[in-house]
Amino acid sequence: MPLIFIVDDLSTNRRIYSRLAQSIGANCKVVSFSDPAKALAEAEKTMPDLVIADFKMPLMDGAEMTRALRLLPEGGEVPVVIITVHDDYEFRILALRSGATDFLLSPVDHVEFLTRAKNLLKMRRQQVVLRRWARALERRLQSSEQAKVQMLRDNHERLIQVIDTVPAMISASDMEGRLIFTNVCLARFAGSDPATVAGRELSSLFGEAHAAKSRELDAVVRSSGEPIPEFEDELVDQDGRRRFFVTSKSPLRNPDGSVSGVLTTSLDITDRKRAEERLHHLAHYDTLINLPNRTLLAERLDAELRRIAAEGGVLALHFIDLDRFKAVNDAFGHHVGDQFLKVVATRLSASVRTSDIVARLGGDEFAIVQPDIAGEEDAIALARRVIEAMRQPFFFERHELKATASVGITICPRDATTADDLLRNADLAMYRAKGAGRDDYCCFVDEMRRRARGMMALESELHLALQRQEFELYYQPQFETTTRRIVGVESLLRWNRPGHGVALPGEFLPLAEESALIVPINEWVLRESCRQAHRWFGAGTSQLRVAVNLSAEQFRKQNVRDLILSALEESGLDPGNLELELTERVVMANVETMARELRELHDLGVRFAIDDFGTGYSSLTYLKMFPVHRLKIDQSFVSPLITSRADAAIVRAIINLAHSLGARALAEGVESAEQLCHLAAEDCDEVQGYYLSRPLPADGIAALLRPALPAAPRAEDVRDGAPLIAVLGNADR
Repeated sequence: MPLIFIVDDLSTNRRIYSRLAQSIGANCKVVSFSDPAKALAEAEKTMPDLVIADFKMPLMDGAEMTRALRLLPEGGEVPVVIITVHDDYEFRILALRSGATDFLLSPVDHVEFLTRAKNLLKMRRQQVVLRRWARALERRLQSSEQAKVQMLRDNHERLIQVIDTVPAMISASDMEGRLIFTNVCLARFAGSDPATVAGRELSSLFGEAHAAKSRELDAVVRSSGEPIPEFEDELVDQDGRRRFFVTSKSPLRNPDGSVSGVLTTSLDITDRKRAEERLHHLAHYDTLINLPNRTLLAERLDAELRRIAAEGGVLALHFIDLDRFKAVNDAFGHHVGDQFLKVVATRLSASVRTSDIVARLGGDEFAIVQPDIAGEEDAIALARRVIEAMRQPFFFERHELKATASVGITICPRDATTADDLLRNADLAMYRAKGAGRDDYCCFVDEMRRRARGMMALESELHLALQRQEFELYYQPQFETTTRRIVGVESLLRWNRPGHGVALPGEFLPLAEESALIVPINEWVLRESCRQAHRWFGAGTSQLRVAVNLSAEQFRKQNVRDLILSALEESGLDPGNLELELTERVVMANVETMARELRELHDLGVRFAIDDFGTGYSSLTYLKMFPVHRLKIDQSFVSPLITSRADAAIVRAIINLAHSLGARALAEGVESAEQLCHLAAEDCDEVQGYYLSRPLPADGIAALLRPALPAAPRAEDVRDGAPLIAVLGNADR
């Protein structure tokens, strides 16, 4: 039963390594220690077959523990694997000199851990077999001189047979470095015969370069009289193929204990190394297009940053995102999308220098590290080449595809000096380029970082705003154009943001749309507006019809029909007093589903209005598919109404269209007497804006409506029923 010691001062690491070691085989016994001294004490009682230890521990580091282990009886041949974050040549020499057999980099790759552990245990088993034969030989030689001679002869032959069956290259050399013994495995590898190898120099088998290195290590063994730990070695076989070995060297001794030569054992680990190389490639390269992935990019970027810190220089990092790549996958399938990405990789690689690094970060995101540049101008020139390369048509299976790219640029050391900060900066700059219209580049500036942090803080506060009841509704009156009589109000959302004062919707609702917080916020606006309307009814004011603006997210993530019925039931508001206000974008998001849901609500008595009419889709087909009761003329048409003949014509057309459909027209953003008179002349039914009234709190609207209680509205004043109260949850007109 193999015995494995795990030595690490961190309990998390001990658990992970113990589980990995246990998975080697059901017959493995794994014992873990937090204190190296306790591990050494246990080793004095029972010597382990494998030790896996952390290099950096508070009481005794891995090197000290290994040296102490080597001094114990039978501790000189136990394989010791050191786990460390260091990966350089000096450390390997230090590890070898301390007595370590091998080392692993932290964080440990599980496959590499298991592969190396299995190989070392295999070598350990072979060492134990050889040691048992040697001990048996010693015991039998002590029986009698005659038996000793015969036993020596017999066991010599048996030992040679055993050695020849071991799948490792074994050789012995004298004090002058001449070979005095080789097993069959080594002779076959060298293309020779064991009988003809004796007396030859190692250089005659494997060349002078390898022989020189071996002589240097043999000299260490001969002078110290101690074995050196296993180390990795490389040889070329008779077919010219590179083979990898784990090699150990131990002293051979005369009867008086003096060193007479060196025993060398080499175990072929080529398959393991090939597996390691494959795993390394999979871990560091994109499997689709064979470009460096995010992991390798970070490693190479770190190396460049260390070089810049030591030698100086300027580096640019480009973050590249393909515009509308999802549309390619959706339209033609992932097969075409994959071919598309391969062409993108080819074009990016053709746009850079050999010293630049092109990587795929994932999905449709790429990055380029551009070292040794003069300044921002060189980075901009590369970004322009990339953008131009992406603009060229792509041809796949008789399809001509056109795509563009948005590029974010950051400069080291001007903007940042760490890989994480540079990637974050380039990402922010890329999103600024995408937000500015795509197919362009943008260079990072500090304002982007400040804005990103501000948006993160804003989002965190938004999550708590509903719980803390920080939202409040104001109401802007709406008037009948000819009589100036109030026919409704529009509710406007305000956020009493702690430490910042009152925030208008334009300051936080775009972020709420991105983060899906718009759904609970708009639901609160709906329910609170219905409740407030019912309070006004209870206060004796004339009944008002409530129009609530719904976002596209609500239709995607909620059952709107159930939500509306719940709000009406909770508030006591009659369905006939509710009007849902939708933008053209919301209506056209899913026409068939939307039409079905709106008809169901219409059958219950709920009414509908189209907000910002004329600013969205150019198609008017939906007007005959949905039950529309009101068209709202956007203030972008109303503001230039007096000075622009085109806008005046658009307003007139919307009013006439509304009347032709049996609906009413309401103009938003009226801010002057001239605009009001013009709208009245065009027979616009209703208006709202600062010229008529600013938004008021609920009490202000109640007071404004109270004097009008005796005068009930005439049927001819309201074409489609009761006066209107409009509720908008995501805009401040």
